[in-house]
Amino acid sequence: MPWAVGGLRLGRDWVAAPDPATLRARWTALTAAEGAERERLFRPSRTRTPSAGAAALPGQRSATARFADEPGPFPDPVRVLRAPFDEQWLLPDQRLIDSARPELWRVRDAQQLFLVEAPGPLVTPHLPAGRLGRIRPLHRRPGGAEPNLAPGLAALLGGRYGGWVTPEDVLCWILAAGRPGPRGYEVPLAADPGRWRAGLELGHRLLTVQLRGARGGEPPRLPGGRRPYVRAAVTAWPEGLGYDPQTETLTLGDGAVSPVPAGAWEYEAQGVRVLEAWLAARGAHRDPQVRDLEGLGPAEWPQAWTSELLALVTTLALLADLAPERAGFTPGPLLPVAELEAAGVLPPPRWARRPASVLDHEEEGPGGQFALL
Repeated sequence: MPWAVGGLRLGRDWVAAPDPATLRARWTALTAAEGAERERLFRPSRTRTPSAGAAALPGQRSATARFADEPGPFPDPVRVLRAPFDEQWLLPDQRLIDSARPELWRVRDAQQLFLVEAPGPLVTPHLPAGRLGRIRPLHRRPGGAEPNLAPGLAALLGGRYGGWVTPEDVLCWILAAGRPGPRGYEVPLAADPGRWRAGLELGHRLLTVQLRGARGGEPPRLPGGRRPYVRAAVTAWPEGLGYDPQTETLTLGDGAVSPVPAGAWEYEAQGVRVLEAWLAARGAHRDPQVRDLEGLGPAEWPQAWTSELLALVTTLALLADLAPERAGFTPGPLLPVAELEAAGVLPPPRWARRPASVLDHEEEGPGGQFALL
């Protein structure tokens, strides 16, 4: 997947939140302020200030005038991946984001998937917008057109393995066989068709779990008909998580969820437990040291978050169950580099490492200007 893009740099944490209502409250507070107070709340940076305009993000409706002159209407929040397995919401206004990566927004649609290298590999249908690794879209154009694969790779693998190889097949193989290496993330290619099919089957299971029912799929379920339930509703804001391995019960303040397999509770990404990081992100606005717009958030625990937690527990439990199989998977004998070079797959051409020219619709520039092509 030659085309890779660095992660979005938000520049200010208040533009993202675990719920859309919080973003609306922050937008309202910011736009109601005036002069120096608005600038202070905005948190200016070298690339973004209230006195600077910016183009609209591709596919999004937002004002392009200087924020200080005309904030415009509230931009509808979009779902993003803020941290490993943590789906939040973002204000899609380029005037507020230091580096929004418009090239990624141009190819963001219902057919797109994004591979995040670290912690990884991790696949999401949502645009990654956090402190994550480099992002590799599955497709270079909207509508699932032009796969982000080294030219000639799919044809070479199809001939070697005796069947049609799709871009999603390659993505699944990366999930099963890819490993961090001294030169970055490395993907060995199997020479044996049997090992390819085994890796493909494992990768498809990993992909299904990571997508969590997105793109019309069925949400993953625990084997044996098990399913985490709310045993006690959260009525007070939970200050932390607790776990009882004997009863497989997860506690959030006065709330309780079970069964929660130990693998879900212990699952880590970037050196921290995912469940603990997920809860910490939802209570960040309650930190006494957090002020201004970042301090705006729900006063009571939203019940929708409990539903999100149940789905997250299932995802982490299934990934924990698959972890030993993935760790033990080996591709066997590898395709020789010389064969990839002879087919023109390696090295990929320079154009494949750059974004495609996507001009499907007009994009409004700063101050309402449009480019003349």
